[in-house]
Amino acid sequence: MYKSNPLNLRRSNVKFQPGNDHGKGRKKGSINKSTANLRYSFTLLVENNLSRIQRDLDELSPRDRIKAITELSKYVLPQLKSIEYKDTNTDNFQPIIIQL
Repeated sequence: MYKSNPLNLRRSNVKFQPGNDHGKGRKKGSINKSTANLRYSFTLLVENNLSRIQRDLDELSPRDRIKAITELSKYVLPQLKSIEYKDTNTDNFQPIIIQL
């Protein structure tokens, strides 16, 4: 264990000090190998059990089936953000009229 550092001073053996050329860590955007392996393994698990998952979903009531699919979609589909648009230039507003 480390001794307490009441003055919050830097230890001299810390890797990430300014000017350190050796311990920079991963490059920005690089993939963590263990995370990549875990994702691949989980993908295989799901792919190998698709028919079983479908059978389980078929046994659920319609309400529970929709709830389960919605919950699972959070891990597959990107979540959309709602946005609000405010037009500050309302002086020149002219409606478009379409006559049929």
